[in-house]
Amino acid sequence: MAALIDTRILLRKIKDLRCLTPRRNRVKAKWATTQPKYPATNLALQNFDSTYGLQLGAQWPSVRVSMLCEQKYGALLNNLSSPEAVEAELRAQGCVDFVGCSAPVPEGAGGAPEQDRLPEVTGTSSQDGETEREIGSRAAGEVAATPRLSPNIRCLVYPKGDISRFKPARPRAYGLLGYYLLDAASVLPALVLDVQEGHSVLDLCAAPGGKALALLQTGLLRFLCVNDVSSSRTARLRAVLRSFVHKELLTDDRVRITSFDGRKWEEFERNFFDRVLVDVPCTTDRHSLIEEENNIFKRARTKERQRLPQVQLELLLSGIQAARPGGEVVYSTCSLSQLQNQYVVEQALQQAREEHGVALEVVDLRPLTHLFRDTFHFAPDTHLGELVLPHLSANFGPIYLCKLRRLN
Repeated sequence: MAALIDTRILLRKIKDLRCLTPRRNRVKAKWATTQPKYPATNLALQNFDSTYGLQLGAQWPSVRVSMLCEQKYGALLNNLSSPEAVEAELRAQGCVDFVGCSAPVPEGAGGAPEQDRLPEVTGTSSQDGETEREIGSRAAGEVAATPRLSPNIRCLVYPKGDISRFKPARPRAYGLLGYYLLDAASVLPALVLDVQEGHSVLDLCAAPGGKALALLQTGLLRFLCVNDVSSSRTARLRAVLRSFVHKELLTDDRVRITSFDGRKWEEFERNFFDRVLVDVPCTTDRHSLIEEENNIFKRARTKERQRLPQVQLELLLSGIQAARPGGEVVYSTCSLSQLQNQYVVEQALQQAREEHGVALEVVDLRPLTHLFRDTFHFAPDTHLGELVLPHLSANFGPIYLCKLRRLN
């Protein structure tokens, strides 16, 4: 028995390799070199408390609580797969198309009454050529003209205060899924891009594909290029498009899927696209507060996070140069950070003018807050672009967007 105990002790010592190292050569680990293991979500919350607490002031506690609660989603209808039937089913559950689609609800479908529908984007024109929304905005005292919105995009949401969840989409006509679930505020950049008949469009950072799908719903594109620098995210983007779009449309002359570094796009396709969407990688604030996986606030990704504003600036400048003169660019993030939002746009405006000789005009999106004030909670004092703030009664966002028009 004693021999068995001695053998166990010997085995323990052998497993501990320090016993094989002479004492004079052993090095004790210094406590200062070891970092405490804090979850990345906690680090994100600490960072946001210190920065957004100053940036948003009294609004931050409300936004903070909302971002830590379950996110609210919208259902982007797939116009290629029984959209009327799908819309009727969702309306029967109490959903409302916040965009205001032009397709009528089938009679007897059990959807929302006509008076409960939001004003339509493509409303009936008056004798003066104004739409119903433009008349409403003028009556409300809006100074800026109502922005034109891409037609045929329909996104249904549950009303304010309703936290019901959508069921997973199922295949409909042609084996395509009936709708795509996403943060409804993510549809706004695609809406304000104002796609017209025959336009060529570049989605510079397209994965996972929600905004690209929204653009395809317009049915107006001559050509769409969707790009993402990550090959794995590009594979996911390709799978999403195949689940919602006929394979006949996913040809290189209609929809081109690439995996290039978007910062260098102007090197091989400059002054070409009518519309460019630059939905840049960012701190993805809500994800950073909830998920440990792929969290940019992990200590190993500190330098990557610090480089984000520079990467975003380079992507925006590249998108500006990819647009043709007279074309329009929409810049968007899913972050509250002014450093990633307004400051990036300001730097891009300056560098585009001074280094590339490109003059840009910032398109006023303030009327957008009036059009969709019943669905989203907008920041009241954003001096450049618009910012959707998460709110418990309308827990969408955060989404920042700014629209630029290239003048030369």
